[in-house]
Amino acid sequence: MDVFKRPRFYRSIISLVVFLVGWELLGRYVLTNKLFFVPISDVAVVFWKLVQNGQLGVDAAASFTAIAYGMALAVIFGVAFGVVLGASRTVADYSEVYLNALYSTPLVAVAPLLILWLGIGLASKVAVVFLISVFPIVISTAAGIRNVDRNFLDVARAFGATKFQIVSKVLVPAALPFVITGIRLAIGRAIVGVVVGELFGATAGLGFLIATAGQTFDVPDLFVGVLCLAFAGVSLTWMVQAIENRLVRGRPQGLES
Repeated sequence: MDVFKRPRFYRSIISLVVFLVGWELLGRYVLTNKLFFVPISDVAVVFWKLVQNGQLGVDAAASFTAIAYGMALAVIFGVAFGVVLGASRTVADYSEVYLNALYSTPLVAVAPLLILWLGIGLASKVAVVFLISVFPIVISTAAGIRNVDRNFLDVARAFGATKFQIVSKVLVPAALPFVITGIRLAIGRAIVGVVVGELFGATAGLGFLIATAGQTFDVPDLFVGVLCLAFAGVSLTWMVQAIENRLVRGRPQGLES
């Protein structure tokens, strides 16, 4: 694959190796109190133990299922509403004040209420993920629609394109970089959302694992949960970037060296 031939790939690997070695040395010789910090080798041992007894698989499945459903709903609703918001000044006038108010509201505080309404099962976690991650998608999509070159719209109208054709064949494709950016921002918020939901009430999940480990001062278990979520965030971001590279061709790639 081409990605393995790029300097960026090797730089990432070198950075990761340096980080892991530094973590190991810090835990072995500097922060030796295991109530506060542990070497990465200890985390790896606990990780393998949790994999073998099946606990990590159950927790990861619970968290990633909520992230998948919540993000899917956020993308569908966020893109659709963002297109309408960006294309219609009337809709924007009526709804932007509420959108800005909700976006600036700490929705983390709503998590206990959602758990009260929907229970401690999957539904409440999906709702938290959706509410936290949908706003970057809506705002980025609307911004992309509003920044489409007016010349594109004039040409489409000159050729007799209908409103639906203008939206589907001009506005959405032209705004795609903004949409992808919104989704990338939403990924991190979705991971935070599922952890928040599981901290307030859950029977399984990586957030539940982190909360339990924190209460018992089990630092290796805590780091296992944190690293699994970090790995998920990096993997999902890379996946979205790969999709962006395929869908949005010819855009500036930034510095190559």
